[in-house]
Amino acid sequence: MSNAIHPETGIKLVKLRVSDLKRSIGFYQDVVGLKLIKEENGTAELSVEGAAPMLLLEEIKGAVQRPRRSGAGLYHFAILLPDRKSLGLSLRNLIRAGIHIGQSDHLVSEALYIADPDNNGIEIYRDRSREEWQRDAAGHYIMAVDPIDWDGLLAEAGDDPWNGLPAGTTVGHIHLHVSDLAAAERFYIDVLGFAVMARMGNAALFISAGGYHHHIGLNTWAGVGAPLTPKDAAGLAYYVIGLPDQAALSAVLGRLQEEGVPVAHHGDGTVVVLDPSGIEIRLSASGVVRHV
Repeated sequence: MSNAIHPETGIKLVKLRVSDLKRSIGFYQDVVGLKLIKEENGTAELSVEGAAPMLLLEEIKGAVQRPRRSGAGLYHFAILLPDRKSLGLSLRNLIRAGIHIGQSDHLVSEALYIADPDNNGIEIYRDRSREEWQRDAAGHYIMAVDPIDWDGLLAEAGDDPWNGLPAGTTVGHIHLHVSDLAAAERFYIDVLGFAVMARMGNAALFISAGGYHHHIGLNTWAGVGAPLTPKDAAGLAYYVIGLPDQAALSAVLGRLQEEGVPVAHHGDGTVVVLDPSGIEIRLSASGVVRHV
């Protein structure tokens, strides 16, 4: 389509509100496997060795911890590992940590699901090669929620030590609760320029740039008309969509302006916009690590 977002677009960074910064830093280091880059003034930056920040945490004193699926905002953000062995090592460490682990084989990927101490959802996954992804008659990717090969993943890890998440780890995608799926589809597809990769009935939509299985998931599982999670609660502060250059960013900005969508220019060069549910998005021209 003529308004397609640049194929080298992806999710660059996620910022979360948390109630106890020290507790969250410990969790994201010891359980998830990210490394602390910087901590100051009630905020923290985390990533993998040698990479730009991929997760920001901001402490909100007295932040309310809300049940999952209780409002528009974060369903989960997804950490993409470079290979299956890394996922096996992560699984072994999650078992050691003694937390609840959800799991699904989505055919295009294998995924583990956990929640941080504030109920922020996290997916840790690895992709199968793109040659293995299959499409249906409508051209959408065929995805499932089959059980993963738990024993096979652990066998893949072998006896190697777990040393946190490896180089090459990125934010693979983000999945959002939205208030109105039709409005979200129009905004993310017709204005931002993503393409539909898969649908789950009338309740969920998976979209991407460049033919990836999905960079953004959108669902109404928190209820049609669900209000935005308030800013004094733990949850998603914003996420950053990374575009490869200024020309790609300007193309998106032009479509936003044509639609009369209010935008703001942040001091770091990003463009700030709200989606129809009020979820804050930042658009950056500083690039993103590509995957698959």
